[in-house]
Amino acid sequence: MRQVNGKRTCTRILPLLVIISVIVAATVTGCGTSTSAAASASAAPAKQLVFYSAQGYDSAMAKAFEAKTGIKVKLVDDSTGKIVAKIDAERSNPHWDVAWFDGDSTMQGLDNEGMLLQNWTPKDVSNLTTLGQSLVPADKAYYPASVTAAAAIGVNTKLLSPDQYPKDWRDLLSPVFKNSLAMNDPSISGPTYPYVAGIMDIMGTTQGKQYFQDLKANGLRVFPTNDNTLKALLAGQVKAVTIQDSALVAAKVKGDPIKIIYPSSGVFTLPGVIAINKNAPDMAAAKQFVEYVLSPAGQKVMADVKNGGGDSYFNPVINGIQPNPARKQSGINWVKVDPIKAAKDENSLKKWFHDNIVQ
Repeated sequence: MRQVNGKRTCTRILPLLVIISVIVAATVTGCGTSTSAAASASAAPAKQLVFYSAQGYDSAMAKAFEAKTGIKVKLVDDSTGKIVAKIDAERSNPHWDVAWFDGDSTMQGLDNEGMLLQNWTPKDVSNLTTLGQSLVPADKAYYPASVTAAAAIGVNTKLLSPDQYPKDWRDLLSPVFKNSLAMNDPSISGPTYPYVAGIMDIMGTTQGKQYFQDLKANGLRVFPTNDNTLKALLAGQVKAVTIQDSALVAAKVKGDPIKIIYPSSGVFTLPGVIAINKNAPDMAAAKQFVEYVLSPAGQKVMADVKNGGGDSYFNPVINGIQPNPARKQSGINWVKVDPIKAAKDENSLKKWFHDNIVQ
């Protein structure tokens, strides 16, 4: 009887134990899931935008974007040439989300190599001016945030009288500028390649190359970037320079003895262009950043000279944004350089310039 009773007791208790086991297992599993989810959430990396830039106002823009969105920004600031070299070196394992520098032909080169996000339209893109819209490529791989002249002529007014001022590019071949003209190296300075490409456009490739060779024969000096070239002008090492007009405006505003001349045959559009890596590690943050740059709030950051120095003296491409009054807006013959052709010719033309003009 005891065994029988024992069997009966086990029969009654067993279902209860099974139920308890299921409940305990479910509870443990639920706790494990909750703990795992919490651990996963805590392990998820915070948003971070990796931003490669050659713009003077990039640090201020990064801080403003962080303050608005809470997204952390890692800024890599360098010359355009070094930024592009870094992007190319990271081709198989890119770390960057957004690139921003002057020169649509150089950016077009990255697009040609399949590195950029295409066919994406930022919100409020309709706010671009007519000039701004003309600078958007058909595949929408990059967008203009500003425009300056790739090069204008700056003369030291203490070294030249008004009757000696050049009026056009070829006037720089005058004996007045013997050993007294300087420009930047297009392999290092982002604004300079569009200037070289523009000369080839308006003069033709053969005559354009001959023009630079004639400048060299007349004593042309080539420095790395705007800062070096401006220092040579202000120190009296040269009488004239051909560099980005915004750098000349900034120097003139500071009180430096500079006269800015826009050659009659034309100056070449130099858009500050911004693009997204097609494999951006944080695509959502990258899109937010581009939209912020093109917004009135972002443009306000760019236009503040305290933020961008000379780069803040740009020609706006967003409706409703006013240029700095120090910048000349009328009487300029703008020539748009074809970025597709310029991108195709960039490597060979830079090599030619280095081999024949720099060396």
